[in-house]
Amino acid sequence: MNLFDNPQKTGEIVRELTVSYWMEMETIQNYLANSENLDGVRAEEIKKALAADITAELGHATQLAKRIRVLGGRVPGSMEFAASQKSMQPPKDSTDVASVIKGVIDAEDGAIHQYRKIIRLCDGYDYATQDLCITLMENEESHRREFVGFLKEYEK
Repeated sequence: MNLFDNPQKTGEIVRELTVSYWMEMETIQNYLANSENLDGVRAEEIKKALAADITAELGHATQLAKRIRVLGGRVPGSMEFAASQKSMQPPKDSTDVASVIKGVIDAEDGAIHQYRKIIRLCDGYDYATQDLCITLMENEESHRREFVGFLKEYEK
């Protein structure tokens, strides 16, 4: 079956890719804010990790945007954005590093769940998108693992 023989299925994939695109873009915003707002000696390693992950998340968003276009979709602009990452908002207490770490884990869990959804949706139909989402999911799992390790130290 040709990828474009089923416009309804392809449209559903594009919609889910767009959800992932927005999740990545929102993560970039929140990682940037938290990497700048955190204070304290203990925050430095987290700030560095967040700053480094911004580049990775931007790469994910770029890959998703390209795939959306390949599938005939339209990459949305900022007026179509609706924020949803409550747990990733910068804490009022700029030394509350643990809440930022937990927010990162929550965001990564959301991204992993969304990529799994797309992987299942593409199975047997769109192998290129499926492969992309498997790769992106693996990256998110690595980011999550890093922050789970940070959290262990903060919860001692």
